[in-house]
Amino acid sequence: MHELGIAMQIVEIATSSIPDEMKNVQVESVNLKVGKLTAVVPENLRFCFDIVAKDTLLSDAKLYIEEIPVVARCKDCNNEWTIKEPVFTCKKCKSGSIEIISGRELNIESIELADV
Repeated sequence: MHELGIAMQIVEIATSSIPDEMKNVQVESVNLKVGKLTAVVPENLRFCFDIVAKDTLLSDAKLYIEEIPVVARCKDCNNEWTIKEPVFTCKKCKSGSIEIISGRELNIESIELADV
């Protein structure tokens, strides 16, 4: 379960991102973008986040996860499509020369602090 390590990193990054003059302000939410190719299970990540965030400024924070689909582009015909099954060939020309243009993301998009 790599979600535990990811949750630990989220808490560490969020905590270190809070300006010094706001170190006592509670975090209300953390907004993530997670690509399907990361193999992160959102429910597991939320569970681990709740455990890791306990007794920190993120203890009451909600973790919002936007799942990003796997999108590919064919290098031969420039066709773009969303991959929904484990077939990595162009739907249009059947070429195997493709590039993945989204689906690998694991980004903290924003951290929302409580009003002071």
